[in-house]
Amino acid sequence: MSLVRRALGAFVHRAYRAIRRAGEITPATPSGYRFRRLGDGVSIAFPPGAIFGERWIEIGDHTLIGERVSISCGMMPGPDLGPDSILRIGGSCSIGRGTHIVAHQSIDIGDDVFTGPYVYITDQNHVYDDPDIPIGRQWPRNSPVSIGSGSWLGAGAIILPGTTLGRQCVVAGGAVVRGEFPDHSVVAGVPARRVRGYTPERGWHAPITLDATT
Repeated sequence: MSLVRRALGAFVHRAYRAIRRAGEITPATPSGYRFRRLGDGVSIAFPPGAIFGERWIEIGDHTLIGERVSISCGMMPGPDLGPDSILRIGGSCSIGRGTHIVAHQSIDIGDDVFTGPYVYITDQNHVYDDPDIPIGRQWPRNSPVSIGSGSWLGAGAIILPGTTLGRQCVVAGGAVVRGEFPDHSVVAGVPARRVRGYTPERGWHAPITLDATT
C-alpha cells in the first residue's frame, strides 16, 4: 500500500507541476498577447489573481509574478482608460504571491524591485468629504505612485496613493506607506516613517528626525 501511495503522490505532484507550467502566462501564451507589453522571460504564475486592463499594463524583461497576484487597471474590466500605459513594472522584478497591484492613474515600479507576499499597492483611495454620503459611494481620488529601482517591500506592506519611494529603499513588513522618501530609505510603522538612511560618509544611520521629508 505504501508503494502505491508513494507512486500516486509522485504522479499528483508531477501532474500539478505540469498544470502550473501550462497555466502560467508568458509572452508566448494567448493571454500574454493581451498585455501592452510583456518582456522576454516574463512569467505570471498559475493560478493568477484577478487580471484585467492588460492593454494598459507593461511588464519588463525577466520579471516573475507569483501565484495569486492580482494586477489590474481600472475598477472593472471594460472601460477605456486612454492611450497610455497606467501600470508599469520594470525588468527583473519579483512580485510575491498574493500581492495586489491596482492602478487607475499611474503606478511606476522600477527595475529589480522585490516584494514579499501579500503586498498591496494602489494609486486610488476612497474619500469621505461628504459626511452624508456612504464612503463607498463617493468618487475616489487618484494620486500617482512611484517605487524606485532596487527596492524591497516586506510582506504585507501597503503602499498608498501619492507615495514616492526612491531607489534602493526598504519597506518593513506590515508598514502603511504614504508620502515621499529619498533614495536609500528604510521605512517602517503605521503610518510609516523613515527610520534609517544612508550616506557615503556615515553609512546606514538613523535620520536626525523621523519624518518622511527628512
